[in-house]
Amino acid sequence: MRILLVEDEHKIARAIQRGLQQDQYAVDVAYDGKEGLGLALTEPYDLIILDRMLPGIDDGLQICAAVRKKGLHMPVLLLTAKDQVQERVRGLDQGADDYLVKPFAFEELLARVRALLRRPEQQLESVLQIEDLSLNTTTFEVRRQNKPLSLSSKEYALLEYLMRNPNRTLSKDAIISHVWDYDADILPNTVEVYIGYLRNKIDKPFAGKPLIHTVRGFGYKLGIQ
Repeated sequence: MRILLVEDEHKIARAIQRGLQQDQYAVDVAYDGKEGLGLALTEPYDLIILDRMLPGIDDGLQICAAVRKKGLHMPVLLLTAKDQVQERVRGLDQGADDYLVKPFAFEELLARVRALLRRPEQQLESVLQIEDLSLNTTTFEVRRQNKPLSLSSKEYALLEYLMRNPNRTLSKDAIISHVWDYDADILPNTVEVYIGYLRNKIDKPFAGKPLIHTVRGFGYKLGIQ
């Protein structure tokens, strides 16, 4: 899952980014409103964490309003030092999905992120199941034929993206956009390498038909053919 964090306080931004990355999220960080607005409108994010007070724009709510005006429906979590009821109402009326007042405990931020990504309209289930392969997005446990599998953080993120799009061909560009951070140093064969890692763990050790398939000239998909 890929998250955009728009926060001008570098120390806070780095702490949030590290914490989210430890929970297997890919996180892009923008430190001002203009950069945040550009990324929010052009990159495919699953969730946006947005500070209210940002340099470069009058109010972080401008980003939220622009996202909704463009017809983008990813959840938006607002961070703010403003605790007045009127401010919370204004943020929600501009299209935000949740509100967190600074200072906050990171555990609460993480819980709110999980809750937003579980909302039914996002069609994001906590346990994904494809044939005899399962992935639990709460415990990060992956099993095939009920046997636990050990995956690296990037292998897990790649598998989750494939499982959220069963039997759908995903291009390398789409995979990179959802699994890797914006600033990640991606080589041309990076996706192929990680697909190979996954095959070695979820297909080759198990009898039966493989789940990961190459669609030559187009990309990859996960499912039974």
